[in-house]
Amino acid sequence: MRITHVVVTDAFAGVEAHVSRLARAQVEAGLDVTVVGGAPEPMCRAVGGVVEVLPGASVAQARRSIASRPRPDVVHAHMTAAELAACLYGPVLTRRVPLVATRHFALVRGQSAGGRLAAQLIRRTVAAQVAISRFTQERIDGPSRVIVAGVEAPPLLHRAGARTPTVLIASRLEAEKRVDIGVRAFAASGLADQGWRLRIAGTGSLRSQIAALAAGLGVGSAVELLGFRHDVASLLDEASIFLAPTPGEHFGLSVLEAMAGGVPVVADGSGGHLESLGAAGRPGLYATGDVAEASRHLRRLADDTALREAYGSSLRTRQREHFSLDEQVAATSDVYRSVIR
Repeated sequence: MRITHVVVTDAFAGVEAHVSRLARAQVEAGLDVTVVGGAPEPMCRAVGGVVEVLPGASVAQARRSIASRPRPDVVHAHMTAAELAACLYGPVLTRRVPLVATRHFALVRGQSAGGRLAAQLIRRTVAAQVAISRFTQERIDGPSRVIVAGVEAPPLLHRAGARTPTVLIASRLEAEKRVDIGVRAFAASGLADQGWRLRIAGTGSLRSQIAALAAGLGVGSAVELLGFRHDVASLLDEASIFLAPTPGEHFGLSVLEAMAGGVPVVADGSGGHLESLGAAGRPGLYATGDVAEASRHLRRLADDTALREAYGSSLRTRQREHFSLDEQVAATSDVYRSVIR
């Protein structure tokens, strides 16, 4: 099958990482895959040179890129702007090429007047929808099939006792991500006084506010704002704890990456985190916004190497049993075959 993935952005964050990982695995499974959109340099790096990457920073540019290559068997769009770009491509609009849409956010399409108009066209055109979690499926418009993301299973480089005394957050620095909760929990845990550091990988409009918050809480010297990093896997290899403070996360790919690396996770106990971590996540889940509970989880894990080892191992096992790339590729191919028929 010839597949064209479309994501209309010039950035590289969770959705783009999802697209790049799936596209690369599909090529390895024998599919002919092109990706339209995403920040060119990190997207090309992420697909490892085995997938053609075309520009798609706007709807118009993405539509031109789709049309510039031989007609695909399926166009697979990610987010509303990409769905619209695909609908403006003649073979999709006339349904000679089926459109599959992955819903990454637990929202009904059309949050603005223009979006509502586009949503009408998209709903008439989409042949099948994929939801990244049950949490997302229950909150979007239209029927969908849940296909959870998979990640590679890296070798375990360091056991708990050999990792650096660091807590890692990997997130955009935007209001809905609630990185401030993570900073407050780290400060309340007292770990900075024990030589621990909080490292935050990601960029966003709240960078200066997060830095000011850390300073105001007296942990500014222990908090590192790393900016965008393409080597999050290396940061995970070093980290002793991964902190995921976003409430109502639609799924949380970074949590899955931490699980794959055997890193203990402290996470907001809502949304997709409940699906990815499952019962194995009980040592690290806290009630939304509960800084005190989150800080207690951090402190307990920091103080107990054996607990970190056991908890990280159980998460690693869960990732291997439930979130493999092979299963994601196979399930996605089933959707493709169903719409082609």
